[in-house]
Amino acid sequence: MSLSVIDAAHHSQLLNFERTILAKQAQIEAWFRAQWRKHRAPFYGSVDIRNSGYKLASIDMNLFPGGFNNLNPNFLPLASIAAIDAVERACPEAHSVLLIPENHTRNTFYLQNVYALFCILRHAGMQVRIGTINPDITESTVFTTANGDHITLEPVQRQGNRLYLADGFNPCLILLNNDLSGGVPDILHNLEQALLPPLKAGWTTRRKSTHFHAYNQVAAEFAHLIDIDEWTINPFYEVCSGMDFSTHEGENHLAEAVERVLQRIQQKYDQMGITDRPFVIVKADAGTYGMGVMTVHSADDVRGLNRKKRNKMAKIKEGLAVTEVIVQEGIYTYETLHNAVAEPVVYMMDRFVIGGFYRVHEDRGPDENLNAVGMHFIPLQQNIASVNSDIVGEEVKSKRVFEQWENLGITVADNANQANDCENIRLYVYGVLARLSLLAAAIELENMPD
Repeated sequence: MSLSVIDAAHHSQLLNFERTILAKQAQIEAWFRAQWRKHRAPFYGSVDIRNSGYKLASIDMNLFPGGFNNLNPNFLPLASIAAIDAVERACPEAHSVLLIPENHTRNTFYLQNVYALFCILRHAGMQVRIGTINPDITESTVFTTANGDHITLEPVQRQGNRLYLADGFNPCLILLNNDLSGGVPDILHNLEQALLPPLKAGWTTRRKSTHFHAYNQVAAEFAHLIDIDEWTINPFYEVCSGMDFSTHEGENHLAEAVERVLQRIQQKYDQMGITDRPFVIVKADAGTYGMGVMTVHSADDVRGLNRKKRNKMAKIKEGLAVTEVIVQEGIYTYETLHNAVAEPVVYMMDRFVIGGFYRVHEDRGPDENLNAVGMHFIPLQQNIASVNSDIVGEEVKSKRVFEQWENLGITVADNANQANDCENIRLYVYGVLARLSLLAAAIELENMPD
């Protein structure tokens, strides 16, 4: 993979941030270890990150990641090691897993994700079967994935408080890769088997604003730890409820929130000497797949939205109406791959980074949502062991992040080794940011009622 590029105007700012992170690496890793002793990491998750050079921050945290097929397959051994740890924490005696994916089966790329997750668990030494709670699938059915692999979906049955399959397969652990946007089906309630992620992690109850409330706490503590301005890793936001985009209800309230957040950003830009034009992202407070998202540069942009934009914002996955939105500070992404705007997405299992990829969109600008039709994915290529200082397994425990600190100052990769070092540095920094969001998700779930 080509090394991602930050334009010259923002490169020095990025280098300063990377120097700070690496100089504090020992403190950072000790702090993370202490945090994981206090908080139980979610089973898995993925984090979208934006990089403007002067600001690097997580903008979304998904607790039901659906892009395992986009990870570098060379990372499979380390992903499986992390999976062993995650499964053992959930159920120490576990030897079998029932994986329950989304109900939709026409998206062959999503099915490829299911296959990739299946392989990770199988290589972790688990007996793995794929169950479905889709009422339209009444018998064992084979599906073909985007890459031509085959997976078998089997209808899930329930007896008492346990889930099983028709041939008697009685798993120790139920793993959901279904974000429950359409609600929690009765079959999943009150199970005696370990169920991960917990039902409360689904979009039926979870809200992005709740996550960022927890992230505020994490970001403040981390910023104090390494002596940086918290703003550089934490976007401003406000929440608006009572919205109905189809009737313009709540429009003025939203416009006022947009104006307040834009003013806060402009004040910070003025303080930092940043000449970019502030913008915000208005997005549904629940949901994923990049639905219910728009870029806004002024309060007037949300007053009198045309029918097309209102329809786009009114509904999200499963056709659910949007009544709550988060107005989040927009972060320019000045990172590019092959001259196309790119943003990193980092995947984690338990407390370990297991891979990631760049989401790339040739037709979008640095202030736009890249999670849209036309995007493509370029896997991160470097060794993920470099991101995890304490990943399980003797074969990787001893690996450290960087052996040659002098390469941190490189601005142009003169050879392959230097390019690898630059990319590893960037990957480590992204891994730190992603783990901050993972920690916030752990706190978020702890604070939610069961």
